[in-house]
Amino acid sequence: MNKLSAAAGSLVLSVLMSTATSAAPVPCEQMLDQVRSALQTAKLSDADRAKVVDLENKGLERCKADDDTRADEFFQQALALMGK
Repeated sequence: MNKLSAAAGSLVLSVLMSTATSAAPVPCEQMLDQVRSALQTAKLSDADRAKVVDLENKGLERCKADDDTRADEFFQQALALMGK
């Protein structure tokens, strides 16, 4: 039982560590590049393009303030509008 408990504990620790790592924000500059790249080829209505540009600007503002987490949220919303 002890070996099984140790293996289970190790597995749980491994899962928790990978979850914590994946929850870390991506550098906002990388997300901004993704948004700008996707926007070049996206086929959007004028209204959706305006929303994407607005989200890009909001994300850029947060990025400049070193708030990568919030910037990434705006950029992720923009990417979602473009189907990315």
